[in-house]
Amino acid sequence: MRLLYIVVAYLLAPVAAGIMLARGLRDRSYWRDFMQRFGFGRYLSGERSVWVHAVSVGEVQAAAPLVESLLRQYPSLPLVLTTVTPTGAGRARALFGDRVHVRYIPYDLPGSVNRFFQRIRPRLVIILETEIWPNLYHACGKLDVPLVLASARISPKSVGRYRLLTGLFRETLSHGISIAAQGPADAERFRSIGANPARTHVVGNIKFDFALPPDIDARGRNARELLGRGRPVWVAGSTHQGEEEQVLAAQRRVLAAHPDALLVLVPRHPQRFAEVAALLERSDIPYVTRSSGLPVPAGSSVFLLDTLGELLSYYAASDVAFVAGSLVPIGGHNLLEPAALGKATLTGPHNFNSEDIAKLLLERGAVELVTDAIALAASVVRLLSDADERQRRGAFGRAVVAENRGAVARLLPLLAPLITAGD
Repeated sequence: MRLLYIVVAYLLAPVAAGIMLARGLRDRSYWRDFMQRFGFGRYLSGERSVWVHAVSVGEVQAAAPLVESLLRQYPSLPLVLTTVTPTGAGRARALFGDRVHVRYIPYDLPGSVNRFFQRIRPRLVIILETEIWPNLYHACGKLDVPLVLASARISPKSVGRYRLLTGLFRETLSHGISIAAQGPADAERFRSIGANPARTHVVGNIKFDFALPPDIDARGRNARELLGRGRPVWVAGSTHQGEEEQVLAAQRRVLAAHPDALLVLVPRHPQRFAEVAALLERSDIPYVTRSSGLPVPAGSSVFLLDTLGELLSYYAASDVAFVAGSLVPIGGHNLLEPAALGKATLTGPHNFNSEDIAKLLLERGAVELVTDAIALAASVVRLLSDADERQRRGAFGRAVVAENRGAVARLLPLLAPLITAGD
């Protein structure tokens, strides 16, 4: 079975590489460090490294408390952080600078994986969430490198698929992989596909352990001054193609009830900033961009946040937050940021990227589900009209985040003996 997987992986690798190169025609960041995807890159010197993998921006952000803890506790060890996307790599560099070696994870080909291992010499591999890389996992077992799946989860629907894939590295799973599961049900599902019960633990979801910047209140006040302190403000954060049209349709309805309401529109990907600006032009909607540096005039109803790294500040400045990637089947983005800020938060029906978090926040009344532009508009209008309800929802969100912190503190004692064993 593993031989078949390797053959298929080699057949698909040119397709994956071609997609990356084609994307580079629009966004040159896809070409940067491209050969790392085949395991190339400079060799690390000194001690053997600790390697953390976080697939994209959300996981990189979630990994920050763990990475910072590892840097503090093991300052002499090189720390490698891999990701799949250029935006994830860019976020990692912004968060950690030169304290961390940021690279792309290699394609799951035996040669690429072997080259990568030779270059970073890992003493421990930590994979966030539950990404399955059969050849990489097999290499960990062959080289006797401990592997930890941290904040790991398996949905009931995925058990069959994972059981099929784990046949490719079952020996490693039963003897060499430690599972730090998000919850008891996840831990039991891992055991059902062959995980060693003695190596399977429940630690929680490290996404709850993120820390708001200490100056976030000041940043929120400054952003609100730019937007207009007397205006009702709502944010649509991390929107995707096909979603901006729905958000703008909702804003037209919001303006009918709140004529001075301002929408802060935040596209997910920087390469789409110009595209969304063109949409606003075609829609004949008065707007101003963040990159212009201008305050928002009274006649503008949309503020296009076309800069990087400021979404959190504008969530802090808002009255209502809509977390996008959820009205279209992208899977939803980070609901915990506006919840931790105490903001009344809305989301669409597509939240499969963080299904458990969305379910918990919905059940606790911290987040409200909207299904389309009409429902989004109705909820924004109602919340902008009811400060007490906004405060109540915000308090629920803060409570959920506070009650679920502590996963990193539970994870670190599991990692310590694995790290020191590499000395």
